[in-house]
Amino acid sequence: MIRVLLADDEAMIRAGVRAILALAPDIEVIAEAADGREAVEAVRAHRPDVALLDIRMPRLDGLGAAEEIARTVPQTAVAMLTTFSEDAYVARALTGGATGFLLKSGDPAELLAGVRAVASGAAFLSPKVARQVIEGYGGERLSRSAAACERTRALSPREREVLALVGAGLSNPEIAAELHLVEGTVKAYVSAVLDRLEVRNRVQAAIVAYEAGLVGSGDS
Repeated sequence: MIRVLLADDEAMIRAGVRAILALAPDIEVIAEAADGREAVEAVRAHRPDVALLDIRMPRLDGLGAAEEIARTVPQTAVAMLTTFSEDAYVARALTGGATGFLLKSGDPAELLAGVRAVASGAAFLSPKVARQVIEGYGGERLSRSAAACERTRALSPREREVLALVGAGLSNPEIAAELHLVEGTVKAYVSAVLDRLEVRNRVQAAIVAYEAGLVGSGDS
């Protein structure tokens, strides 16, 4: 079972999200919180697989809670579930340790897919948010692409393969199956890639993969 903590200051929203998650036989909401501070305390107490956080909450907002959870309980994956998709929110969430960013206006199937993805160690962005991330480069796209290519030159061919699959959204077990490796070896490769690229999580690594042209290019 994927054990989920659900944090939102609106009880009706929590009830609706809980009802959607209850449709999945492999997902269980084990705790709820009405503000960010309560969410952090509940994560420390229950150690869920996924913390699903709203952004705007009292005492401590979801972005601050995500950063604290990522720092103090790194084994719990964090996904934001919010009405707001402004670039500043997305950027802070991803740099703060979240590996998922979902919109409340999205399809329920998107919510379930996102929870499963981050629980398995993959990254998941709602399609609208993913477009913002990719298109948000603006006039800096070419320079960012060149910089990303330079960063990935330090990787071995196998590490570049792993990075490309991380960028494609695959989890460690899926990468292991794709490359015919054991999962422990893949985990070691992913850790090495994050270290070499000097990024904090898989979302940031995936962005580098996109910028370097490794995703969908067939480049390995």
